[in-house]
Amino acid sequence: MRAGVRRIGMVFQGFNLFPHRTVLDNVMLAPLYHKLLDRAAAREQALWLLDRVGLLAHAEKYPYQLSGGQQQRVAIARALALKPDIMLFDEPTSALDPELVGEVLKVIQSLAREGMTMIIVTHEMDFALSISDRVVMNGKRRRAERYAAAAHSQRCRRSVPHPHS
Repeated sequence: MRAGVRRIGMVFQGFNLFPHRTVLDNVMLAPLYHKLLDRAAAREQALWLLDRVGLLAHAEKYPYQLSGGQQQRVAIARALALKPDIMLFDEPTSALDPELVGEVLKVIQSLAREGMTMIIVTHEMDFALSISDRVVMNGKRRRAERYAAAAHSQRCRRSVPHPHS
């Protein structure tokens, strides 16, 4: 069971970072807890992941010292620390100020380009369509609607109703 859980990375809208730990410690924690890496290897991996999400310079800061977008990128790095096969994102941008949304979407977009399997719950429909192979929409009191999507498919874009219509 635990091995299966480690194959799934989860990122929530509330970040769920440990406030009493540095950014670096937050990212190192899971591999150390699960005894997957020794401390030196966990540190090296965490620094690489923080660099990947653009936060290497903030490794020794605490979550309260970061913006919401930065905290969310730390949460993504932390989820990636267990090298998951699939990432689950629950409204990864909903708790962010509008000007911070783009930095988080860029990280998710880079994961998509690398072939990471992701399930993303989001209201960012244009973004979802741009990176998805399949989009499933669920509106109020409507059954879920499925759309096979090629990221570049105009037909898919036309067939997906606007989320506010």
